[in-house]
Parts: sequence; structure tokens; C-alpha cells
Amino acid sequence: MKLSRVASFLIRRHHVYRAPGPVSCNESIRYGAFLTKNNFSVSAVQDSTALLYRKHGEPSQAVQLESLELPHVGPECVLVKMLAAPINPSDLNMLQGTYALLPELPAVGGNEGVGQVMEVGKQVKTLKLGDWVIPRDAGLGTWRTAAVLKAGDLVSLPKDIPVLSAATLGVNPCTAFRMLTDFEELKPGDTVIQNAANSGVGQAVIQIAAAKGIQTINVIRDRPDVQHLSDRLTALGATHVITEEKLRRPETKELLKSCPRPKLALNGVGGKSATELLRLLQNGGSMVTYGGMAKQPVTVPVSALIFKDVKIRGFWVTQWKRENKHDEDALRNMLDELCVLIRAGKLSAPACAEVRLQDFGKALENAMKPYVSTKQVFVM
Repeated sequence: MKLSRVASFLIRRHHVYRAPGPVSCNESIRYGAFLTKNNFSVSAVQDSTALLYRKHGEPSQAVQLESLELPHVGPECVLVKMLAAPINPSDLNMLQGTYALLPELPAVGGNEGVGQVMEVGKQVKTLKLGDWVIPRDAGLGTWRTAAVLKAGDLVSLPKDIPVLSAATLGVNPCTAFRMLTDFEELKPGDTVIQNAANSGVGQAVIQIAAAKGIQTINVIRDRPDVQHLSDRLTALGATHVITEEKLRRPETKELLKSCPRPKLALNGVGGKSATELLRLLQNGGSMVTYGGMAKQPVTVPVSALIFKDVKIRGFWVTQWKRENKHDEDALRNMLDELCVLIRAGKLSAPACAEVRLQDFGKALENAMKPYVSTKQVFVM
């Protein structure tokens, strides 16, 4: 029996499921009433409830709540009880089959979350009982109550931060941190402009930038509660909050009199919104695209390239993690710095709605709604 690098076995009744996860834990597989040995030597130890999908489609329709039987813990593995796992846009794209990274089906949904180590394999040296852990990479399948995972696919977090901050730390804050660090040399007083400012990434950008003394111009879509949203982002540390409609008006020039032109633009929308960010960039500045919520291409005016020499870049935190997987300090140091901000009250989780796995249908529907800033988080 051959297994892909990103597949692990999930067993329910007389069926063996594949889902994202490590496969080098030396498990054996219980199939029906028989224990099948095929270079594996461990049987199941406990049940897990998981949100499984066998085909791509509308998220709330593609997912099913399943009872799974977990294998025993192999020497290089740990048993993890999941505590909380959010629904991110990339999770929805995976369910729809439109994301750049798609696991073999059937698969357990979710790429982010925090769990607690309940059992440790005899060869594991990096983790201990009781540790909080998050995935190092996408594809582990976090929408479940428990999992047997390879220790090397996990990284520990301190337990003195809020559980919702831990559950939402590995994707959006890491994306914000890297974009603010890797593309321009930003100093206190510099300006960053971003669209999708109310997104998880956007809120993290505001808080991390404020902690570093960097000003932010935050672009949001107009909506009925726009003043309430503006006040909330300002409370997080936003220097300026402006709607996309006002961004296109001449009075934007007045705003730029109170702060330097942005050295860095962060684009999570695409289309006309991205073009407007480019228009306001200073000469030689960078625009980094990390999302495309408008589902429209980024159009770059020739004048921006010729006369302003702007740089057009892209960023995907999953790719960054994979490129740095052999550098233990890279991810560790970033997480440590983010946790320092969390403890200091300078970086908080986005507004979250805590939901049970059983209520996944409503949670997925809410996650798909426009103008909703609240992140849906499964709490186990």
C-alpha cells in the first residue's frame, strides 16, 4: 500500500479515508474486524469527530460530520486534542476546489487551529504532554476533535495567550508580519496602505504596524455600519480609515498631507482597488498581493512602472513556510515575536464567533457572507 506524502489514514466503520496529514508514524490500519499489517504496527486508540469532504462544491453542502477511529500513536507522533480551529477564506477555496493546494479526497477540512498534546510517541523529543501546538504547514485538517499527527508537522505555542489568539495565529498574523518585514525597510513614521483592512490579515497589519510606529491608511468597502467598523479599526491602531469610494476622490490628497506617501501597499482584493493603491504609492514603492477577494485581475498602469518604478510582488505564507522549513529559527522567532505582542495587549485575535462542529452548516454559510468581519471558529 503506497501513501502520498500528505496523506494519512482516517478510519470509519469499514472504510479507510485519506486526509491531509503525516504518514510516517508507523501506524497499522484496522479495517473492519481485521488488523491489516503492511509495514505498520499500530491499531486505533480513540474516536474523533471530524468535518470531512469527499468532493468539492458549495462549502456548507460539501462537508459532512463524521465519526472517525484514530490509530495508536506511533513513535514519531503525538495525539492531539483540538481546542479551536477557524474558518479562513483559503479553507473555503479548498472546499470549492479553487485553491492552489488541494488535498487528496476524502479530506478533513481546516488548515489552522490550536490543539493540546495528550499522548507522545517514544521517539518524540520536541513536544511534551500538555503542550499547545499549531500546524507548521497547511493540509493537516484541523476541523476535528482529535488527530494523530507527526510531531515534526507541529510547532508549540505558549499556553499563556488566549486560545482564540493561538487558534488564529498561524496564518493571518504570520502573513501580516512577513509582508511588513520582507518587502520594504519600514521605519517608525513610514506609511503602509492596504485594502481589505477589516480582514484577518488587515487587522493584524494594523496592530503590528502600530506596535512598530508605522502609520497605516486602511481602505474598506462602504457598508451600512461603516462608521462602527471605522471606529473599531481605529481602536486597533489604524491611523486613517477610508472607503474605496472616497479613496478615488480628490480629497485623498489632503489625507497624504498628514503622512508620507506609502512605501508599501498590501493588496487582498485586486481589480480597481489594487490600481488605486498603486496610484498612491511613493516612487520605488512595493505593492504586495496576498489575496483576490474581488476575483478580478490586478491591472498595473504603464505610468506606474515607467515613471514611479513601483515593484509588484506576491506573497503566500504557505510557500514561505515551505521555503523555510529547514530553518527552525525562522518560524520560531516570528511566532515568539507575535506572542510578545499578544501578551502586551498589542495584538488581539479578530472578532470571533465560537461555534460547535455540529453547527458547521451555519458557520460555513456565515463565513461566505459579504461585509462580515467576524471570524467563525470551531471550538471543540
